[in-house]
Amino acid sequence: MNVRTLIAVAAFALAAPSASHAQVLPASEGPVVYGHHHLNTTDMAAQKKFFADTLGGKVRHIGSGDREQDVIEFPGVLIFFRPMQKPTGGSIGTTVNHIGFSVPDLSTLVPKIKAAGFKMITSDSVAATVKVTNDIAAASPTTNIAFALGPEDVKVEFVEVKAQKAPIQLHHIHFFGEKNIEMQAWYAKTFGAKMLTANPGSAFVQDQLPGVFLNFSPSPAPTVGTTGRSIDHIGFEIRGLEAFTKKLEADGLKLDRPYTKIPALGIAIAFIKDPWGTNIEMSEGLDTVK
Repeated sequence: MNVRTLIAVAAFALAAPSASHAQVLPASEGPVVYGHHHLNTTDMAAQKKFFADTLGGKVRHIGSGDREQDVIEFPGVLIFFRPMQKPTGGSIGTTVNHIGFSVPDLSTLVPKIKAAGFKMITSDSVAATVKVTNDIAAASPTTNIAFALGPEDVKVEFVEVKAQKAPIQLHHIHFFGEKNIEMQAWYAKTFGAKMLTANPGSAFVQDQLPGVFLNFSPSPAPTVGTTGRSIDHIGFEIRGLEAFTKKLEADGLKLDRPYTKIPALGIAIAFIKDPWGTNIEMSEGLDTVK
């Protein structure tokens, strides 16, 4: 299989994870939930045009002092930015190939994305055997998907879930790697994600955490880590973060940044990398950040 993404089963879309209407799922949903994407950028205006004006995210101003910043909120996830940090490349070719949202109707969203001047890359992102009409791919008889290239080459997938009430919400993170089965097992062991049974014909394997799927596709070409790229790191929100980091260290995993409190945001953070170079921030308190 080449690097094109083929989604061959309807269950992927129809079993969309439930998402809170708050920015991040509360800790009561589980000890580990998904928290945020963190992007490098030199063009915040373009980022806001894409994620807020076009996709419908809500711009929020948070923090104080040197931690003041704008973030964009979607049900289930916050998008943070490192303004004035030029990415060394887009997300394609890294271990985090793209991020995914679910929407109830692609036929209205896709024209809106194009009208805003952003490029659809659906035909380049699915197998040649998949029918693509008006930049929407019929991945199965009941599943439609589309791909866009956001500012600074952030690849974004949209999965149509017709029964969804929210206009847009977090759906998945899609990892690419030569050892995708090992990646699936590592995230299940490290973060307690549930390993899902692969459906016949599926081009990838999955884990699931409250509010998000973690998808892992095999890549025939080597991938690089995320640090410095347009998607610099992904973020998990963890209840009892300090104890969690101590357990990781006891299990032999090295922290890139130890448990650290950030008073200006009222949160605590720590960093780790997966064995394939994905930069991961772990946080506690994002559900109440101001």
